[in-house]
Amino acid sequence: MGYGWGVNNSEAPLGDVKIVEFAGIGPAPFASMILAGLGANVIRIDKPPSFATPAGTDLFSSDAMNRDRRSIALDLKSPGAIAIVKRLISSSDGVIEGFRPGVMERLGLGPDVLLDLNPRLTFVRMTGWGQSGPLAQTAGHDLNFIAITGLLNAIGTKESAVVPLNLVGDFGGGGTMAAIGMLSGIIRARAGGKGSVVDAAIVDGVSLMGTMFQGLISKDLWTVDRGENLLDGGAPFYSIYRCENGKDLAVASLEPKFFVELCSRLGLSGHPAFADQYRRDTWPEMRKVLTEIFSKKSQEYFVELFAGADACVMPVNSFSDAKRDSHLMERGIFEEVQGISHPRSAPRFENFHPVIAPAPFPGEHRDEILGELGYFAQEISAFEESGAFG
Repeated sequence: MGYGWGVNNSEAPLGDVKIVEFAGIGPAPFASMILAGLGANVIRIDKPPSFATPAGTDLFSSDAMNRDRRSIALDLKSPGAIAIVKRLISSSDGVIEGFRPGVMERLGLGPDVLLDLNPRLTFVRMTGWGQSGPLAQTAGHDLNFIAITGLLNAIGTKESAVVPLNLVGDFGGGGTMAAIGMLSGIIRARAGGKGSVVDAAIVDGVSLMGTMFQGLISKDLWTVDRGENLLDGGAPFYSIYRCENGKDLAVASLEPKFFVELCSRLGLSGHPAFADQYRRDTWPEMRKVLTEIFSKKSQEYFVELFAGADACVMPVNSFSDAKRDSHLMERGIFEEVQGISHPRSAPRFENFHPVIAPAPFPGEHRDEILGELGYFAQEISAFEESGAFG
């Protein structure tokens, strides 16, 4: 169809994949955005605008994650709307929904019904707690999910854990894992003709992301005392420092060769506190020295000092700074679309160059989608009169 990418969809890695997304917030839309950015034909089932939040369609269109797909707005309490959904799903590769367990079943759109309708379907169920367990029906958000898994306790300073945006749970352990589950299910279906129900739970995905740390704990190489380990800010050569002008530097000179370069550039090669990088009793003095050095000059001074050096020292950019960064600009990572700075799709393919399409208004592509499903104008009018579109 070519919607959203400005190329023949046959060039896209997922150009022959069709996915139905039930509108939601957070991880499910992120998963759909990943798949749509790689060329999948993602059709989003939205609530009718009359059911929307007070901000209405303006709020929806400003959500960058809703880009690159088409929208049909349906009242899922209407039998006519359910009939449309079933016809849509009968010719699709996958469905993704982010409701609490049981909601799709109550709508008459549970996995048993839909896989009976389309045996090759991959049905991805995106939740925080999963489809089973004592918390399955409990409300929760990203912070709750990463808290219970132990990941949140490991992120922050000695004094307190910190809120790491909603990247770890919603997008890392949630949406990204859901996208992988969708693709895995589609590959399985195309190889053997059998569909799948995918239980994509954030607590599962986040726990999986912590595998390395579980391994380190088992070998007594990681302590539960936050801020005392190699990768949690405990090591002075893997930390963040404030510069004279109030901006920060990220110092990640983890391996010895990078640490040697750090010391060389800062004139610390002969300093006794820097003689043995991994000797922990010298870390407090090492941190004190680095803190003092970085506090005496501006961030720009140190960026220039470490330019071209393998010391792993980089500026802590704001979102605005990132858009002006020479490396990110050279790669064309950000693209302005209707006043929103969109990061381009990832990962990249050498022969596929997607063009970002802005988020549609709910129902914007109704007639186009219904036409593709084979509905005639008279049938669409009947659906309209029955309230299928709200």
